[in-house]
Amino acid sequence: MALDIQLNLSDDDLSHFTQAMRDAQGKAQDRDDAQIIAEARKLLEEIQGRQVPSFIRERLDTVESMIAMASDIGFGLPQEDRQRVLTVLAYLADPVDFIPDTVPALGFLDDAIMIELCREELRFEIESYEDFCSWRELEASRHGVDPATLPLQRMDWAEAKRQQELERMRSRRRESYISGEWRPTLFSVR
Repeated sequence: MALDIQLNLSDDDLSHFTQAMRDAQGKAQDRDDAQIIAEARKLLEEIQGRQVPSFIRERLDTVESMIAMASDIGFGLPQEDRQRVLTVLAYLADPVDFIPDTVPALGFLDDAIMIELCREELRFEIESYEDFCSWRELEASRHGVDPATLPLQRMDWAEAKRQQELERMRSRRRESYISGEWRPTLFSVR
């Protein structure tokens, strides 16, 4: 039997998580990026061997995406955005949090809540990264190579997306002319 539980966090509740994130940000300044990423990876490896509730395990995929996003040189996440992702990873890798990770079944509840809050805060970065990875895999497939060996950068992706949107715009315009929905009055049709 599945049970759907919804949590409503008040402003006071959110302030606890905001303060925890600020604390993590302060602690993260003492560690380099590679160390934070390594600690977050280590945490995920440790969790893989544990029995944790599925609602927590589902949120760990987001952590894997954040680690990949912060590590992916091809994506080239701007430093300000990268720092936000690293702060989240620093919080999650810190064993001292609201509910100690060693408490059975509930030890990662606060982490799951923080992941959910961060997923909402970083949704545009995560979506862009997922789009970039999909495009890179498609391009690798087109070239018959492993995506990890394809030296595609975010600028290549941005240019491809720009071209795709321009073609979509032109296609829509042509379709509107053909369907008779609209005829240009200011510009001649070629």
